[in-house]
Amino acid sequence: MINCRTISKGKSKGNLIVSSEPLSFLGGVDSKTGVVIDPNHELKGKSIKDKILFIPEGKGSTVGSYVIFQMKKNNTAPKAIICLKGEPIIATGAIMSDIPMVDSPSNPELLKDGIEIELDADNGVIKIL
Repeated sequence: MINCRTISKGKSKGNLIVSSEPLSFLGGVDSKTGVVIDPNHELKGKSIKDKILFIPEGKGSTVGSYVIFQMKKNNTAPKAIICLKGEPIIATGAIMSDIPMVDSPSNPELLKDGIEIELDADNGVIKIL
């Protein structure tokens, strides 16, 4: 069990996609496909659609919140978001889009790319399946 802080309530279950780099949704992710398009990002070419995204934090313009919202409308958004440090851009996008989001996981080193987890953002708990 990994404890974390709730940013946007909800529950989700799925596979993690992990990046050690902050991600900008504006210009960094294609809202029509959910694929990371930032040419300098380690996730370039990978889809975050229907995955639980784990990033250190977001970066870039406040318009990134609206990109997350558009992704939700396009059914290309991540199922949930975990950040080491939740900041206003990603948090606002998650809240507007009803995407579960947490930050400050107690044992982030346990969250490995590809593993299946269950995120309970209502109670601030991540369970590795």
